[in-house]
Amino acid sequence: MASTIPENESPNASSSISNEPEKPPIEPIRLPTVEEIRGQDIWNNCGVRSIVSGVMGGGLGLFMGLFIGSFDSPITRDEMSGRQQFIYTAKQMGRRSWSSAKAFAVMGLIFSAAECVIEKARAKHDTTNTVVAGCVTGGAISAKGGPKAACAGCAGFAAFSVVIEKFLDRYD
Repeated sequence: MASTIPENESPNASSSISNEPEKPPIEPIRLPTVEEIRGQDIWNNCGVRSIVSGVMGGGLGLFMGLFIGSFDSPITRDEMSGRQQFIYTAKQMGRRSWSSAKAFAVMGLIFSAAECVIEKARAKHDTTNTVVAGCVTGGAISAKGGPKAACAGCAGFAAFSVVIEKFLDRYD
């Protein structure tokens, strides 16, 4: 019986051709729509980005304050009735959540504004923007404590920002 393999090809050559993965078809490039371009332009505005970050930071602080405030217990817990304990805990949760919401809102607003302005000034999107924005944020938040506190806040928040950037791996 005659072989179906041509004389100049070996049996292994035909099997290597069939083992190659199929390449996906090349798709044409899709241009963004007018709405997508407008959305990008709005989001690239530092004011919009800062306000959104401040609102989101405030929301995060609100929930964190509610969670942490629920663990605050009165010292005289044995002397309080169940209703008094509930009212005390609810008030503590409200105070703690409002305080945390303000702090996180300010932190998010300052960090986002600083990072956006630095990014636009440098015309680069890299970790240096995050370091400088972290320094500005930490220094601004701790400025009431004096120059040493501002420097410590600057260094601490900048280091924290770098750790978060590396963890999230935003820049390649």
